[in-house]
Amino acid sequence: MIRYARLLSLRFSFFILFAGLFGLAPTISLASKSVSKVPAKPVSKPLEKVRLALNWKPEPQFGGFYAAQITQLDKKNGVELEIVPGGAGTPVVQMVAAGQFDFGIASGDEVVVSRARGSDVVALFAVFQTNPQGLLTHAERSFESLADVFKSNGTIAMQKGLPYAVFLQRKYASGMKASIVPYLGGISNFLARKDHSQQCFVTSEPFLANRQGAKIRTFLVAESGFNPYTTVVITRRSVLLERPELVKNVVMAVRAGWLHYLNRPTEINQKMNELNPSIALETFEQMSTAQKPLIEGKTISKTPLGSMTSARWSELSVQLQEMKIIENKPDSATLFVEL
Repeated sequence: MIRYARLLSLRFSFFILFAGLFGLAPTISLASKSVSKVPAKPVSKPLEKVRLALNWKPEPQFGGFYAAQITQLDKKNGVELEIVPGGAGTPVVQMVAAGQFDFGIASGDEVVVSRARGSDVVALFAVFQTNPQGLLTHAERSFESLADVFKSNGTIAMQKGLPYAVFLQRKYASGMKASIVPYLGGISNFLARKDHSQQCFVTSEPFLANRQGAKIRTFLVAESGFNPYTTVVITRRSVLLERPELVKNVVMAVRAGWLHYLNRPTEINQKMNELNPSIALETFEQMSTAQKPLIEGKTISKTPLGSMTSARWSELSVQLQEMKIIENKPDSATLFVEL
C-alpha cells in the first residue's frame, strides 16, 4: 500500500511537471487567491553625466541649457547636464577638440577655423539662426546703417582678428573715417564718449547701456552679409561615432530645454540671475524677449529648433577663405549633423 501511494505521488508529480512545461498546469490557490507572476520592473539605465562648457557667464543666450537642467528635461532624455560657465577668451573649441570636454558652446566661424586647422569638432545644434553680434552706437549721432558708422569720425572698439571685425573692415574700407581701437570689455568707454561705438550682442549690452541712461542704436552685423550660426553646441566626431546614443540624447535634452525657455523664461531667468547677479533680473527678461526672434528664425515652423543647412556652412567657409582666415575650406556637409 505504501509502495502504491509512493508510485501515485510520483505519477502526480510527473503530471504537474509535464503540464507545466506545456502551460497546462492548474492554478494553485493560496488562501482562496490565485498567485500570479508579477512582471519584473525594467532596469533603468543610469543617467550619463555630461559636462557642457559655455563661452560666457550665465545669461539668456544660454537660457535653454539652464532650462533643461533646472526642469530636469535633461534627465528625461537620459543625461545629467553639468553646465560649466566661461568668460572672456575661454577657448571652448580648443578644449573640446583636446578632449577636456565632450560638449561645448562655440560660434560657427570658430568651428570652420578649427576644422580647417585639423580638428574633428562638429556642430550639433545652433541656438541663434541670426547672429546677435552687432555694433552699439549713440542715438545722437543719427546713424542709419553700418556704413554710416564706419564713414563717420570717431572710434569703433572691436576685438582685433575676429572674423566679423575683419569682414566689416574689408566691406567698409572704402571711405572709412572711423578709427578701429581694441575692445576692452564692458560699456564704460562707450558711456564716457559720444563719438565712441563698440561691438556688442544686440541682446545684451544695449540693455545695460539703457539702464545707465544712454540713448543708443544698434546694428546687426548679419545685415552686412556675415551671419554665422552662434551659440552652437559642438562635440568631436569621434564622440559622435563612438557614442551616438549619448549625442542624440544631449541634442534632444537641449532642444527640449530651449523650447521650454522660449515659452516660459521667467523662472529660468530668476535662477540664472542668482548665478549672475551682476545683471538685473529685469534686464534678463528684456534680453530673453529680444533674442527670441533671432533664435526662432523665419523657418521655425518648418524645421526643428536648432537646425542648420549645408548652404549656410558653405557660405561661411567661402567668406573665411576670402578673408584669408583659412586656407582650405572644409567640406561643409561634414561640419554639422542633423539629429
